[in-house]
Amino acid sequence: MKLYWSPTSPYVRKVMLLAHEAGLADKLELIDGRGTPWDRNSETAAYNPLGKVPCLVPEEGPALYDSRVICEYLDSRHEGPTFFPSGEARWRALTLQSLADGLLDAGILIRYETMRPEAERSQSWILGQTNKLQAALDRLEARWLAHLNGPLDIGHLATASALGWLELRKAVSPGLESRPKLKAWFEGFSQRPSMKATFPKE
Repeated sequence: MKLYWSPTSPYVRKVMLLAHEAGLADKLELIDGRGTPWDRNSETAAYNPLGKVPCLVPEEGPALYDSRVICEYLDSRHEGPTFFPSGEARWRALTLQSLADGLLDAGILIRYETMRPEAERSQSWILGQTNKLQAALDRLEARWLAHLNGPLDIGHLATASALGWLELRKAVSPGLESRPKLKAWFEGFSQRPSMKATFPKE
């Protein structure tokens, strides 16, 4: 299977975390698919018209994107415990994944806005996305620690990837330093072999 990826993409990291946890990492051929919002990678765009990573090209069948679809596909390809539980636990896991992905969406939109020439930046846009990001961190700290300290699922992987990206990019302040319980969870989770194997490199 070919995975178009970027070494610093948190969405790619979520996929790679699942691949490592599921014992599938060695089944993936990693291909540099990096682009920018204003200059798509043409090879990636040949499979995903949005030009975004991650994009998985299975041995058979059409290309798969985005990270949520790829994670469910990889989960279906291994024989160990599922990362997408059934019943009520499934909805909690998927909701946590959505919260973590939304946190990332806001952080990346802030980053892209600050890459624009200063005269073209919208401070109200940056503030709006910052408020979303801070609210997501507050919710993780206040309501999701019991889940995060429970059995491993896709919500854990999405949250760890999101928090790792925030720490890498220093995308918002205050971050984990003002959420001690969430920070302690992340520091503990970061000791997993999958987290060490997927640590982002520029």
